[in-house]
Amino acid sequence: MVTDLALTQFNDICINRVASTILSLLDLPKGDRMADPIEKVLNTASDKFSGEKCDRVFMYNPDAIAYWIYHKYQSKFFTGTDSESDLILPMLSVFPPVTPACFGSMYSGLLPPEHGIQSYTKPVLKCQTLFDRLIEEGKKVAIVSTSGDSISLIFLERKMDYFIYKTVGECNRKAEELVKEDKYDVIILYNTNYDYWMHRSSPTGLPALRALKANITEYLALKEIITNEWKFKHKTALAFAPDHGCHRWLGLLGNHGINEPCDMNTVHFWTFI
Repeated sequence: MVTDLALTQFNDICINRVASTILSLLDLPKGDRMADPIEKVLNTASDKFSGEKCDRVFMYNPDAIAYWIYHKYQSKFFTGTDSESDLILPMLSVFPPVTPACFGSMYSGLLPPEHGIQSYTKPVLKCQTLFDRLIEEGKKVAIVSTSGDSISLIFLERKMDYFIYKTVGECNRKAEELVKEDKYDVIILYNTNYDYWMHRSSPTGLPALRALKANITEYLALKEIITNEWKFKHKTALAFAPDHGCHRWLGLLGNHGINEPCDMNTVHFWTFI
């Protein structure tokens, strides 16, 4: 169980270690400048797959789900993720905890001063990223995202496939379709809906909580689809991996971007299928 004390301290494992973790799961070397992989993830996968490596990775990226939100609603909303996941990891975001800086770090393995996004801007990253390494190794990669959002913009100009849609629902349906098509080694699916409603209704407002529940439902649906489609053909790592947390702002709204545990702490779930 998450303790109240943990909510006042910064988590230890930084999200910039995700990129090399994905590469290690696929038995590929990390980039020279990337942070080291997360051993707990690698060890859990090795135990689950009896030492064999993954050949598929699906990263589900819901936006702005804080560690304190997980703590507050663990018994109400997260019982499915807790029971269906093989590993639950408290994670530390990067500063500033804003979406383009965070996903820039998650998928480059670098801190914001190293990859260059240090504010809420969305330039195309010129540094080496997870996606560049995957392409170099001959892997097929797909990004599925809503238009105008960070993941749909900062990793452009690479030889991989981008599926950009107007709504979260369209994105989710396309990602599920891609699983069934079974053409991609790595799929990234971004969902903006909790972040969108958190900003407009506070992190615990009813619209935000409906979006949170929808994110959890999608993760569990992905697990079921991947199990049905890939279990006997592939060894898959599925992750529920938010980018940063959030806090209440101006009484009725939500925000993020401060160097406090509320915004810097998030939580990742890993499932090995």
